[in-house]
Amino acid sequence: MATVPDTDTPSPRLPPRRRLGVGAVIVLVLLAFAVTVGIGIFRGATGAETVTASSTPAPDGSGAPAAGVYVHVAGAVRAAGLYRLEVGDRVADAIARAGGFADDAARDGVNLARTVTDGEQIVVPVVGAEPTTAAASGSAAAAGPLDLNTATREQLDALPRIGPALADRILAWREENGRFTSVDDLGSVPGIGDKMLASLRDLVRV
Repeated sequence: MATVPDTDTPSPRLPPRRRLGVGAVIVLVLLAFAVTVGIGIFRGATGAETVTASSTPAPDGSGAPAAGVYVHVAGAVRAAGLYRLEVGDRVADAIARAGGFADDAARDGVNLARTVTDGEQIVVPVVGAEPTTAAASGSAAAAGPLDLNTATREQLDALPRIGPALADRILAWREENGRFTSVDDLGSVPGIGDKMLASLRDLVRV
């Protein structure tokens, strides 16, 4: 009787170190899965969820939220009210947030290029109304015409159609020439023409 050769040869076994490595990986995978499932069950039971704060990074790249400014837009705009703007925004941005000019707005009555300050009120006059100086930084407008020889940069900046750059030119002219002897001296300041001088004549004095 022929002898049948034994074909059941034992399968090669992994070295002990490799078996330990594979086993450790399996245990870690199962443990991570169990932790994930546990966190999901806990959140479902408590109703907790992760909320990511949405904020605008600071311009200096520090990662801190950028501070905003609040301005009150009033007068001849479509939606007067209190609005939050970003630091560095201008009057044009504030009026845009208020829905834009109303049909009867005197658009030349405000300086669109001026940078807004926190707490100020921007009043857009209607056509035919006398221009007024808007209250800045939460303070009321000064009563009566503004004295050109004692006015600060902020007070000059608050005048209609006068922005920071033009306010600096007025102060520079005053420093170079001693003082204003007449309102007409404003016409000697670079950037102030006859039309602007006429609009400022009732708002300033010497």
